[in-house]
Amino acid sequence: MIRTGIKAVDYYVPEKVVTNDDLSTIVETNDEWIASRTGIRRRHLSTGENTSEFCIEVGKKLLSKTNTNPEDIDLIIVATITSDYSTPSTACLVQGALGCENAWAFDLSAACSGFVYALSVADKFVKSGQYKKVLVFGAETLSKIVDWTDRATCVLFGDGAGGALVEPSEDSGVIDEDMHSKGEDGLKLTGGERKVRNMVSNPEEENKNYLEMDGRAIFNFATKTVPKSVSILLERNNMSDVTAQIAERNGLNKDNINWIVPHQANSRIIEVVAKKLKTTMDKFFIDVDEFGNTSAASIPIALGHMDSKGLIQKGDYIIITGFGGGLTWGSTLIKW
Repeated sequence: MIRTGIKAVDYYVPEKVVTNDDLSTIVETNDEWIASRTGIRRRHLSTGENTSEFCIEVGKKLLSKTNTNPEDIDLIIVATITSDYSTPSTACLVQGALGCENAWAFDLSAACSGFVYALSVADKFVKSGQYKKVLVFGAETLSKIVDWTDRATCVLFGDGAGGALVEPSEDSGVIDEDMHSKGEDGLKLTGGERKVRNMVSNPEEENKNYLEMDGRAIFNFATKTVPKSVSILLERNNMSDVTAQIAERNGLNKDNINWIVPHQANSRIIEVVAKKLKTTMDKFFIDVDEFGNTSAASIPIALGHMDSKGLIQKGDYIIITGFGGGLTWGSTLIKW
């Protein structure tokens, strides 16, 4: 059986580190207040690099470490809500810069679920048999759309990118997935509003250009949907109660899972998810303290971070799970 295997993962974050103490100089906050509520201690912010440039750096690493020629890449997908332009797509900019002349490229918008969604799309293209090598990125320059006067949101977000080179595999790769959207609740997390403004329409209200969210509603959404999604995978592959749905379908149980890699939004959310899944926190990889919430980039950054530390071994079973604007959420079971 041909699966979509993860050939390599890597990540890139801008050099500039902004600590909680640094933020206390521009808004009324402090390190203890931020860390106790979010688990975040620092984040990396762009001093000028844009989303495409983050992806290009990751792409260079992926091509180099796998000895892959740029001309051999068939497809490039970039998950982002902070593209350089409305057009061209960030993926096309990356394609051009990397010299992937035979690849076609497009962006995908699913906020913090972006990488999970993008990997799902790449999986279908690879399994079609028509595409052999696909670059999948999650990348954000969230500092462009953060209101730096709002202490409730500006303390949460960071910039960066992560990515994977995926290709057909007979003994590893994507096993199962569970994907969802709930558009009726979409306005609970918004950013970059674009009202119609033209010669016949001039709305009184200005665009809401910055990220805005109902924090309590998003917390409740995440702590309800993520355990269920993971359990669906586990159950379908014999692994647990909710995440169990995917695991059960694949003859696995919760103990077979080596790692759960969640979207790095907030350590409190992850703690509640672990409790609902009746598993220990040591199953979860967490680096939100170092990078903050990087939206679509958080999961691939985490995977790249884990790989750099030697934490992922061939044959490991990993569940990645994302949740965010849309509202969107999803989980994927992968054999490494």
